[in-house]
Amino acid sequence: MNYGFVIDNRKCIGCHACSTACKSENQVPLGVNRTWVKYTEVGRYPDVTRNFQVTRCNHCANAPCTRICPVTAMYQRPDGIVEFDGDECIGCKACMQACPYDAIYIDPETKTAAKCHYCAHRVENGVEPACVVVCPEHAIIAGDMDDPASEISRVLAKNAVTVRKPEQGTAPKLFYIEGNDVAMHPTATPRPTTMQSTDTLGSEGYPEAGYEVGLNLEGDGPILRVQGAPPRPIHVGGTVAEHMVQVGYNAQHHVPWHWPVPAYLVTKGIGAGVPLLLAAGVLGAFSVSQATVVLGGLIALIGLGLTTALLVMDLERPERFLRILLRPQWRSWLTRGGFLLVGFTNWLLLWWGLEAAVWMEWMAEVPLRPVLAGVTVPLALGAAVYTAFLFAQAEGRDLWQSPLLAPHLAVQATMLGAGILAVLEPDHPVFLPLFGAALLADLLMMGSELLTPHASEVAARAAQGITSGRYRPLWLSSIALHLLAAGLLLVPHLAATAAALGLTLVGLYLYEHAFVMAPQEVPNS
Repeated sequence: MNYGFVIDNRKCIGCHACSTACKSENQVPLGVNRTWVKYTEVGRYPDVTRNFQVTRCNHCANAPCTRICPVTAMYQRPDGIVEFDGDECIGCKACMQACPYDAIYIDPETKTAAKCHYCAHRVENGVEPACVVVCPEHAIIAGDMDDPASEISRVLAKNAVTVRKPEQGTAPKLFYIEGNDVAMHPTATPRPTTMQSTDTLGSEGYPEAGYEVGLNLEGDGPILRVQGAPPRPIHVGGTVAEHMVQVGYNAQHHVPWHWPVPAYLVTKGIGAGVPLLLAAGVLGAFSVSQATVVLGGLIALIGLGLTTALLVMDLERPERFLRILLRPQWRSWLTRGGFLLVGFTNWLLLWWGLEAAVWMEWMAEVPLRPVLAGVTVPLALGAAVYTAFLFAQAEGRDLWQSPLLAPHLAVQATMLGAGILAVLEPDHPVFLPLFGAALLADLLMMGSELLTPHASEVAARAAQGITSGRYRPLWLSSIALHLLAAGLLLVPHLAATAAALGLTLVGLYLYEHAFVMAPQEVPNS
């Protein structure tokens, strides 16, 4: 069996019966939607066409949300339905980042991920999904596409159909007859400031300010007042109406990840970069004092501890965080990264404990010191770069899938590690020059990730949001702080080096904040 949907746009009247039936059948809370109807309007008054598009989970054959889920709370059934288990979900929101269609939401009551599940409880009892039954025009067709006698198979055989975002390679099973291009492509129109019975301005995850509609007392008609902008007349009646391509109605979608994620990238860079360089020194790449190994290891352990705290803090169900370790889903890089961080932290704690014992003269020497350092190198490098593979699974955020991200994370870890060790051992012949070189390399990587041509429009829009859009001040500030830090390294004084390290930490966080947030504000629906 292979269940799918067909939406016949020739019949849909935009009545929202499917949306309300879905909410009633599945007890979907207010403010979130499993099924919604998107309105787009094209034309010039009075010749305007309104198009309707029923939007929901695509039940993809190659579903990225199931691969990224660390605990198999999002999974695919043998009949092709992509189902979820709220009792197991930890609320990491990774599935929301992996979905290119904005089909998944966090239930405000259970704090777990949810979406259309094809009314699986009805299908198992031989009843069609609620949206299909309630549609007055029979515009929604559901069924087994592997059964040639089924209605959906006959409809697919007789009609030309389209799907949303076929370039993502997800093999969606939500097909549209006469799908409208403007409605199918979420970036085809600018994000609207107002829509029917709803306000996109000022909602969580949307960058715009609030608005109000008021009456111009001088009699020139209604005006639109937007915070931070001058009042703008709203022309009605067709006298000055221009050609229109706009979204008339859509569901709200919030940004899933916020400041803890860019902060985690910084603390993880510290936790991985310092041990990486310390291990290289112990293995003979350069000399390193016992005190530097002990103090540097302590700082790295603090960084890894903060990393874990930030990851748990960002979960909607933090009390369930151990499920990543207790019921792992090994295709997810969130799971692999979790085990890598836990294993690396415990290994580093063992090595640091032995080094501290020698430093305190409780032991004569560290047993198997080269082995401990040798194993630390791949663990530290893996901890530094695994996030690139996690972000690569986020099919809804194309900018994060940059092939430069893994080497960039390695450069950042080296930069932070060298900066911290340069403060701990200011006269060291390697740490200070390496810090300066890594600062310049990080600047080069930042420019390469954002300014080189991108493989998709979505990635290009996200990059544009950083270099010339809302996040441009953060990007420019990060560049300025990197350059200022590099300049301070020319001053032969510990205070200048420490100040350079502080500026680097702030600059890196600003860049990571822009890099994490900007792709999430490119609409997927």
